[in-house]
Amino acid sequence: MRRGDHLDQLILTDAGQRLVTLPPTSDPTVVHASVDMGEVAPLAEPADWHAIGADPLRPVSHLSLGNPHSVVGVDDVDEVDLLSLGRIVPYVNLEIIEPGPEAHAITMRVHERGAGITEACGTGACASAWAARQWGLVPAGTEEIVVHMDGGDARVRLHHPSQGRVTLVGPAQYVATVIVEIDEFV
Repeated sequence: MRRGDHLDQLILTDAGQRLVTLPPTSDPTVVHASVDMGEVAPLAEPADWHAIGADPLRPVSHLSLGNPHSVVGVDDVDEVDLLSLGRIVPYVNLEIIEPGPEAHAITMRVHERGAGITEACGTGACASAWAARQWGLVPAGTEEIVVHMDGGDARVRLHHPSQGRVTLVGPAQYVATVIVEIDEFV
């Protein structure tokens, strides 16, 4: 993308098409992208969920944005042994969230299936923001939630409350150009 250009690009993912919008920028290495992440959909409780030992009084949501998420509300994300909990349910992305520190924000940590604890997760941020609004962890009517993660902050726009449509907004920074020869993998 060249400076000053606006780009709307449809990207095909395993979860379907996603519209990525890149507004004009003066910095060729950093852009603020927004991605229509689609609908948040409820999931059935994962098998062996009871083994995680979650307090039944804690809010929990099992959600999908094309991949499975279990979001758990906690008092302090830094006090939870996320690595151990994530190993109990290795087939979902496990997010733990707490409100704040700002009124329209949450703090999230994530254990991603197949990867372990990661610094950030876009679909996890979306699932967590959606759950936070449903549980009342942010003021009623909040349309955009800042999700603080170890790897940086993202914003999640929540569309009409009766719908699960979400948009992920955040910085995207150029890291490298990679050329892959498809013949090597076929």
